[in-house]
Amino acid sequence: MKEERFDVLSPSFRADPYPRYAAMRGSSPVCQVDPGGMWAVSRWADVLFVLKNPALFSSQGFRAAMEPPWIGYNPLVHSMLALDPPAHTRLRSLVSRAFGGGTVSRLAPKVERLAEELADKLVGEVDFVKAFATPLPAFAIGEILGLDSTLHVYFKRWADDIVSIAPEPLSEAHATRVRTTIADLSGYLRGVVAARRREPADDTVSALIGAEADGPSLTEVEVVDFLVLLLNAGLETTTHLLSNTMILLARRPELWDRLRASPALAAPFVEEMLRYDGPAHSLPRISTADMTLAGVTIPQGSLVLALVASANRDERRFADPDRFDIDRGSQGGLQFGHGIHFCIGALLARMEARIAVSVLTRRFHRVELGKGEIRYNRALPVRGPVELLLRLS
Repeated sequence: MKEERFDVLSPSFRADPYPRYAAMRGSSPVCQVDPGGMWAVSRWADVLFVLKNPALFSSQGFRAAMEPPWIGYNPLVHSMLALDPPAHTRLRSLVSRAFGGGTVSRLAPKVERLAEELADKLVGEVDFVKAFATPLPAFAIGEILGLDSTLHVYFKRWADDIVSIAPEPLSEAHATRVRTTIADLSGYLRGVVAARRREPADDTVSALIGAEADGPSLTEVEVVDFLVLLLNAGLETTTHLLSNTMILLARRPELWDRLRASPALAAPFVEEMLRYDGPAHSLPRISTADMTLAGVTIPQGSLVLALVASANRDERRFADPDRFDIDRGSQGGLQFGHGIHFCIGALLARMEARIAVSVLTRRFHRVELGKGEIRYNRALPVRGPVELLLRLS
């Protein structure tokens, strides 16, 4: 009897993938999934092996997964996200400083002020994604990149459309919208680059234009691709992290009470949240040779999904992994990746989440979920609600 494949983009899978991940880890830790027969790797040790060996599992997998024929050119997968050393090393060195501890520390007071302002508007039943979880990281990434604050409202739509790219579009309307988004976003960023060439500013865009590290300066196309990556990475992951956090806290009021009583727990809470239900779910790779993992041979040239969200619930790594434990000391597990592709925005995301949790638990006594079923996005790399109706009291 042929084993049924999981469809990792189906609504039922997206609503709660963790039981399916557990089934994979138990009986088929390396298996093919839909759409398209991708190879899913679900156990901690195997996921870590994939991430630690870019020569065997190339980051070109992002291009294979997110630049299908129907999309044409996707700037996200031409960025350093989809590059291996030495090209990746050179580009990463150009931007690492912009997301370092100094920048994050200087930005934190501004993020806290905005979080307080946004909290003031959380009256009645509100869509938390729109009212808080999107504008907070949009402001932060806009500040770092020096982008026009009046365009923050567009950032989320642009990012949502780009990460929704899959082997097949949902519909022709979806395909048209995504292609239009790529054209609009690329055109906007080309305008930003041109403006900075005429008049440099003290921001990351100007730094990228003028930077030289182990090679010539970046071309306009490279800068635009880079900015698309930074905009998406700085927005999508944090938005979903904040939303997933509020879902958990609405379902576990005792955690809300504990955070209100002990504000210092915000940091370990965020680390466990990253492990327990972080936004990143899969990191696509391409196998460069026939490779055997968990007794299964993955053919050369296969699209491989390293399921970091499954690895973070692996019972071989974490005791009672489906239990949320602030005191676990999990340090986020593999949520930010590993090795040369460890997320450059990890410090920023952690800061934003800590501040959000601190401000909201200080300002409100309780959070409750609104009516209706929570609908999740349809994207390979990240998972989070499209809309989240909440009541904060």
